Amino acid sequence: MFASLTAETLARMQFAFTVSFHIIFPAFSIGLASYLAVLNALWLRTGDETYRTLFDYWKKIFAVAFGMGVVSGIVMSYQFGTNWSTFADKTGPVLGPLMAYEVLSAFFLEAGFLGIMLFGRERVGPGLHMFATAMVAFGTLMSATWILSVNSWMQTPAGYGINDVGQFVPEDWWAIVFNPSFPYRLVHMVLAAYLTTALVVGAVGGLHLLRDRTNKTALRMFSMAMWMLIVVAPLQIAAGDFHGINTLEHQPQKVMAMEGHYDSHPDGAPLILFGIPNPAEKRIDYAIEVPKLSSLILKHDLNAPLAGLDTIPDDAEPPVMIVFYSFRVMVGLGFAMLGLGAWSLLRRWRGGLVDAPWLQRAAIAMGPMGFVAVLAGWVTTEVGRQPFTVYGVLRTSDSLGPVAAPAVAASLLAFIVVYFFIFGAGTFYLLRMMNKRPDTPHLGLNDGPIRTAGITPLPQMAPGAIPTLQPGE
Repeated sequence: MFASLTAETLARMQFAFTVSFHIIFPAFSIGLASYLAVLNALWLRTGDETYRTLFDYWKKIFAVAFGMGVVSGIVMSYQFGTNWSTFADKTGPVLGPLMAYEVLSAFFLEAGFLGIMLFGRERVGPGLHMFATAMVAFGTLMSATWILSVNSWMQTPAGYGINDVGQFVPEDWWAIVFNPSFPYRLVHMVLAAYLTTALVVGAVGGLHLLRDRTNKTALRMFSMAMWMLIVVAPLQIAAGDFHGINTLEHQPQKVMAMEGHYDSHPDGAPLILFGIPNPAEKRIDYAIEVPKLSSLILKHDLNAPLAGLDTIPDDAEPPVMIVFYSFRVMVGLGFAMLGLGAWSLLRRWRGGLVDAPWLQRAAIAMGPMGFVAVLAGWVTTEVGRQPFTVYGVLRTSDSLGPVAAPAVAASLLAFIVVYFFIFGAGTFYLLRMMNKRPDTPHLGLNDGPIRTAGITPLPQMAPGAIPTLQPGE
């Protein structure tokens, strides 16, 4: 199956495969950690047991997803030392410390407080437990910050020099960390994580509402998810617009591939909605386009000129077909999320979310679409950077280590088998957890303000006293 492929192509396929599995778990855990912090804070503030029930429900799911994310990320580190050892050697002085900072300041923070968040409420008290939950959420955001800084530096390198042996060496750490594309990528990714989580929570809530319209816990999670969509989806679209303008400034050929602009447009470029890229003829076949709209979006001027791939050497062009389609998948799903949020807003105005089965079915259908959008965005970003690993400076072909194609093919096949078995089982377990009703009440000692109807708390007693029940109790 892989006999005709080169070692470089196989190594790229292997890394793409493993990173695609990995990224879906942080994209979920980043948003879910923040959701847990909000649920816990609302329970402490209001005493409403619905929030406590939702917290206990989703924290178990978070624990499994967090563990799967950690395991799937370890493999990529080994690939830097094997398939991409030349890349690791050349960029290590810059990227190595950034990866270490992620472990020291973010992962240790998450791991250190995770146990308290999961098991320590009755042992440490509600205040410290809330602090631990907030630290887990903050740790996931810090982890995203460092990883996005690393990736953004590869996209828009800054603050570096090159020594006598061809290594990138740091000259200005502020410029390295806060490189030109970093703020846009960080905001775009964090909002994507929140949308991904909102869609999953909304799908689970919609599923249980379809089964039982009186399930108040399911209604609460469904309502919170729909509010998140209507607030965050417009922000994500706006953030994507700013990100696109930044990309046009620093990586113009990526935008050319995204837009399908093989030719330059000196008096306003059209927005190609759909079409079939034809790399051999350097054109988009069967294009459906809106005249000059691309110039308006990217430069806020209908007649602004936009350069095309005809200005880029052939050996510096990204794979247009992949980038063209993945970008449209991402954007299309973004507007679908906005539409789902707007639909829920209309349902609230017309009578509520309970008696809205088609909205709930749509939410279930959209449940996995956040992951699809994240993967499509990641493909757009990474494939659009080709043929470079460090944009404009270090080519992918010059980043490959001394590996043989048969060895890479064998390890790729092993990854495919092991990943589908292990992570398939993990995903199946997550779905089983989500399939369970979320309204099972949780009662425990020292849990804070319990306000459950029909339950009379035991009176305070001296140590060693034996409680007695009166007739009728």
